[in-house]
Amino acid sequence: MSDKRICFIGAGNMSRSIISGLVSSGYNAALIEASNPSTGKLEALQADFGINVTTDNLAAAKAADVIVLAVKPQLMQQVCEALKSLDLNDKLLITIAAGINAARYSDYFAQPVKLIRTMPNTPMQIGAGMSGMYAPATISDEDKAICNRIMSSGGQAVWVDKESDLNLVIALAGSSPAYFFLFVEAMIKAAADLGMDEEKARTLAQQAALGAAKMLQENPQLSPEQLRKNVTSKGGTTHEAVETFKQGDLPGLVKQAMNNCIARAEAMAKQF
Repeated sequence: MSDKRICFIGAGNMSRSIISGLVSSGYNAALIEASNPSTGKLEALQADFGINVTTDNLAAAKAADVIVLAVKPQLMQQVCEALKSLDLNDKLLITIAAGINAARYSDYFAQPVKLIRTMPNTPMQIGAGMSGMYAPATISDEDKAICNRIMSSGGQAVWVDKESDLNLVIALAGSSPAYFFLFVEAMIKAAADLGMDEEKARTLAQQAALGAAKMLQENPQLSPEQLRKNVTSKGGTTHEAVETFKQGDLPGLVKQAMNNCIARAEAMAKQF
């Protein structure tokens, strides 16, 4: 796919993250274009990555082989309808919007489209992202490979077999950075309440979180349960803390939070 022209409709943080990953991995910046109604973000993208920029969505999409739809769900119909005069037969569309089923895009564009839905998360901004991808059965292996190349440029990417599984991706990866931030936030506050300087508390908590994540990643042969048990001596300090979490039904709370996240994603899908 090294010769494909890629345009990003929308120049927000996620577009910036994917563009950064593509350029850093050696993709030709001259083949990448971003379009946005305001120029501030475009100028920053051009200065930082050397890509082409425009405020004309139609011109950018017309010149592209791959169109990445990176606008908010509530703006998606308006943006797509403004592009429906294009012949999209030979173009691959990739959307990163939550809540809009793949079939709806054919309605928006008033023609059949080759479209892949993806669900990235914000750590793509630092090259540590996780994306879920869903392609209808009509999408070719070549187009799937193109999408995989783009979405894995800022981290890792996995395919799901059913479109509904993207809602589970949201709960597991799309929204979950906020869960971890909340947990670390609570740890820092607890430490501060006990008299520790917040800066020191943050250093301790974030490094512990990073170390735990690396242990998970580098020990795939061990389950998270086993890793937890390895650092939990019966009757010790860690055991006392873990038992407190269990008494508060942390596993049940996590499950309920994920179920609520999925339910919200399903409700959003009915709005579009």
